[in-house]
Amino acid sequence: MDSQPEIIIGFDFGMKKIGVAIGNTLSASARPLTIIHEEANDRKFAAIKSLLEEWRPALAVVGLPRYPDGTEHEMTAHCRRFANRLKGRFGIETVHVDERYSSTVLNFRRGEEDDAHAAALILQQYFDEKASTAK
Repeated sequence: MDSQPEIIIGFDFGMKKIGVAIGNTLSASARPLTIIHEEANDRKFAAIKSLLEEWRPALAVVGLPRYPDGTEHEMTAHCRRFANRLKGRFGIETVHVDERYSSTVLNFRRGEEDDAHAAALILQQYFDEKASTAK
């Protein structure tokens, strides 16, 4: 049992936008937080740094897209690289969550807020998977 609840941050990485969600280990629930609208890496990571300083998460969860059959594609490599950069630049532990079905669940890309909702779904999946393995 965890002694203190921890903040966890979730990311739905995209080349033009990054959806961000926040949650904690006490409630084991996620909520959309914001969308980072930066294409330049320096500005993208400056915005992430600001969020990490504000929320001080113990862990970052990054969605890992795959084809429906589970094989990886070009965006999978970009998301892995993004997770590695988070860990390298900010020293935050990162984990990947299979995001294959997040777009289906959300009927994806209908609105601007969908990126943050996708991040919340990815983060919630992390909490749910953690809870099911703890039983």
